[in-house]
Amino acid sequence: MFLGIDFGTSGVRACAISADKSVCWEQRVSFANPAAQTPQDWREALQFLLAALPPALAKNLHGIALDGTSGTVLLCDENLSPISPALLYHDTRAELEAAELKILAPKNHIVCTASSGLAKFLWLTQRYPDAQHFLHQADWLTAQLTGVVSSDYHNALKTGYDVANLCWPAWLRALPNAHRLPKVLAPGALIARIAPDVAARFGIAPACKIYAGTTDSIAAFMASEVADTDVGVTSLGTTLVLKQLSRVRIEASEYGIYSHRYGNLWLVGGASNAGAGVLKNYFSDTQLATLSVQIDAQKTSPLNYYPLPKTGERFPTNDVNLAPRLSPRPEDDAEFLHGILQGLARIEADGYAKLNQLGAGKISRIVSCGGGAKNLTWQAIRARHCELAVSVATHSEAAYGAALLAQKSAA
Repeated sequence: MFLGIDFGTSGVRACAISADKSVCWEQRVSFANPAAQTPQDWREALQFLLAALPPALAKNLHGIALDGTSGTVLLCDENLSPISPALLYHDTRAELEAAELKILAPKNHIVCTASSGLAKFLWLTQRYPDAQHFLHQADWLTAQLTGVVSSDYHNALKTGYDVANLCWPAWLRALPNAHRLPKVLAPGALIARIAPDVAARFGIAPACKIYAGTTDSIAAFMASEVADTDVGVTSLGTTLVLKQLSRVRIEASEYGIYSHRYGNLWLVGGASNAGAGVLKNYFSDTQLATLSVQIDAQKTSPLNYYPLPKTGERFPTNDVNLAPRLSPRPEDDAEFLHGILQGLARIEADGYAKLNQLGAGKISRIVSCGGGAKNLTWQAIRARHCELAVSVATHSEAAYGAALLAQKSAA
């Protein structure tokens, strides 16, 4: 048995799979206040899920892997006790540090934004000089299971880790407090066996191995089990996230595009600020279901929308001043919804076109995951605008992807 635990934006999911990849147990817990989540919240959620494991399953666990939200970080002492607040993935308080990095880092580097892990590293270490370790969310949680401090190169990318040469680059090592950065492993690399006290407390097999984790979005990609370079994976969550495997590394910050190392390939993609979150601003789940069936997905809406939740876009256009375009609004709510879904489909089509233009290659089909993948009308509109077959992933939960990471690492 293999356990994956996904620490997402609103809560935590756990998924246990057998050696043949079939799901044998799932559980989840929500954060009381997702916008103000703390390391204590994470630890309590982790302990709740481990305590909820069926005894027979816990005794037969062979491996565990965790994923966390990329860019969520904290400082802790030598005993792994947090001594700073956790700065969440979307926290942008490190604006001055980001400006400093634009001078220190290579041009257009991924760390040169206020929400990057490295900008937060500078902000935190200036205010908490006694800290021993700077860790990403997944790092800290994995260390709760082993007592061993390490990171993985998916989580470390936005903190400046050089994923081509597999090292912290020289310019970064010259920064003050760089010695507080963690050792970085490949996702899925063996860290250690589970700590004896943790195994005893939760009835987990003492031989259970803990593997280096990944980010929540990459775990969701892993869940799709896509392994070909001509398949796009679209996550239809609060935001619209596009990913595809590529033989070519693409770094184009001017379009909000970057690459993660993924075995011998590169996982290329970008995330639009538009997505299903816009739909939630106007419709309940019941309304979405009722109105969607009233839409003829084969007809083009006359509405030319760019459905952003607020001003600012990242991908496929990177423009902090791009304003939402959601007017005029027709009296018919079904027509309004049609216009929004069409606008989202156009962003998706433009996104894959941009990835192809920059060298990722043309895709032949799209696999969908996330809550929006259940909307068949949206699926049909997307297929028409992208001019590709669109299907839904058999598994789309990041926790399943994390469990797969552990299972494949043990093979």
